Amino acid sequence: MTQARRTLISLDQTSWFHICSRCIKRSFLMGEDKYSGKNYEHRREWISDKLAELGDIFALDIAAYAVLSNHYHLVLHIDAEKAAGWSDKTVIRRWMMLFKGNELALKVLKNQPINKAEQYLVDDLVAEWRKRLSSISWFMRCLNEHIARLANAEDKCTGRFWEGRFKSQALLDEQAIITCMAYVDLNPVRAGMAELPETSDFTAIQQRIQSLNKPAKKAKDKKSIRLANFCKPPKKNHLPTADSVDQGQRSTGVIPFYWRDYLELIDWTGRAILPNKSGAIALASPKILQRLEIGVDDWLEHMPRIETDFHHCIGRGDAIRPCAEKLDQCWVKGLGAARRLFGC
Repeated sequence: MTQARRTLISLDQTSWFHICSRCIKRSFLMGEDKYSGKNYEHRREWISDKLAELGDIFALDIAAYAVLSNHYHLVLHIDAEKAAGWSDKTVIRRWMMLFKGNELALKVLKNQPINKAEQYLVDDLVAEWRKRLSSISWFMRCLNEHIARLANAEDKCTGRFWEGRFKSQALLDEQAIITCMAYVDLNPVRAGMAELPETSDFTAIQQRIQSLNKPAKKAKDKKSIRLANFCKPPKKNHLPTADSVDQGQRSTGVIPFYWRDYLELIDWTGRAILPNKSGAIALASPKILQRLEIGVDDWLEHMPRIETDFHHCIGRGDAIRPCAEKLDQCWVKGLGAARRLFGC
């Protein structure tokens, strides 16, 4: 049964979410449509550009993204503390980058005097806008509505562009976060759109790899998507233990893993899932799997299926059960998959 979005996206459970949105009838409206013969590849760039714009406005961190021919994936982190720290003027400025605003808001920005009654209205207004600027629902509304309008104008038609409301899955723990990020970053490889992660266009993994060997872009260059930071690596000649990592070494970044470990995992998994390279799997599995207590064989078998094996939430069994209680459900899909994938 369909549930209200507010019950599925709750900061009481987690601030991490996997988002997916698909074109109507899963048509290739962002790629090459084999039925009409038209090429819509440029629409993938529309999404990338809008993500770059919205990422600088909302209190949301984009940890991973992949834009394919008929759908796209996001892994988002809600930064409620960041939104709470904004001044009233900052909230108003950010909101008016998206919408028109009103006369009262303009008076506040211009430092014009307002009476007590008007101040109450401004306080309520700013509180509502602050909440919306840390809302995935409003983020997706601004993204999908913008793309739909552009596409309909280009096709000179009306009607739906997306098949329905976006799909969201709560990522309840570190195992869920890294599994879903890898799933998203390797989506074009699995779909046969790219041979390697670094050649998969419109993905976070390609953007991160390219940024390693490129100087900072000049102001006149095209703006790239602001991606969430990985935790800083340990100091030179210092190897972190599992205990030291748990005690806060990963608290310096948004994504609770080291970039080096994650890149190793993506490279190893990417080579392992390609049929023509099945014999080239490295003997040593990535250390991050050992740290998260995920079996190598289970990872390769079940990670590509997390979107179908899980439903409202992804995580270990002991994290899914409280989530089910929060949703007032006696059962939630994913316990068996969690047991197989995460060994719990």
